[in-house]
Amino acid sequence: MKYIFIISIFCLSLAVKAQENDLMALLNDQTEEPIIYAEATFKGSRLINGHTVQTRKAKAFEFLISHRFGRLNSGAYELFGIDGANIRLGFEYGLSDRITIGLGRNSFEKTFDSFMKVKLLKQSKGRKVMPFSAVFLTSAALKTLKGQEGFTTTVSKLTYTHQLLIARKFNNSFSFQVMPTIIHRNMILVEQENSDVFALGVGGRFKLTQRVSLNAEYYQRFDVPEADLNYNSLAVGVDIETGGHVFQLHLTNSRAMIEKGFITETSGDFFNGDIHFGFNVSRVF
Repeated sequence: MKYIFIISIFCLSLAVKAQENDLMALLNDQTEEPIIYAEATFKGSRLINGHTVQTRKAKAFEFLISHRFGRLNSGAYELFGIDGANIRLGFEYGLSDRITIGLGRNSFEKTFDSFMKVKLLKQSKGRKVMPFSAVFLTSAALKTLKGQEGFTTTVSKLTYTHQLLIARKFNNSFSFQVMPTIIHRNMILVEQENSDVFALGVGGRFKLTQRVSLNAEYYQRFDVPEADLNYNSLAVGVDIETGGHVFQLHLTNSRAMIEKGFITETSGDFFNGDIHFGFNVSRVF
């Protein structure tokens, strides 16, 4: 009987010790620092001309209308650019929270485009620290404009773009993004052009109010041939958020609304007055 009592006391003490350990583990789990992800680094999927690190939620659908008028300095004959408008209609879908695909059609050079964005990293703090978000973008564009000398096959009309979008939301007011880019053109018209174009884009957003922000974007090309008559793309604008819509109003020297166009085919000098007024309107369903 004495041994039974001793063994019972021993087993009871082990049970109490185990419960104490379980309770401590539970308390540690509850007090462990959470992971806090940065949300809404940018309000939309476009900074101005180019993409941002924002991807669509899984099964979310976005309809995007982009519009660029002609040059403001074209004079009254062209109604200060209204007569020379270009438009792009785009459709984007979230395959998952990390993968977005999209299709679009541009009146500029009658170009069809498609893309895929894959979120590689998401900015976070707390138990898991990641100082920035990163997204890989790959796209293809097919120019269908007729009468282009030399562009006789479908393959010759294709252009491919690859970008790594890296962004950081520094606080609730300011976000910054860099965009290293490579563009490959299957065919070029003159020997002075490069089939492969390397560029680095930079851009940012500064919130003026809860629903209004000021945006800017610039792309610097590298190893540009002296005979190249194009300019680097520059754009400034304002974002206005109204519920499910985001209105983007901007000024830019680029007519095109996809990477192969505004990075490699911007023919106007922003500081010489070759400026296009434009807007993007998006609706997420």
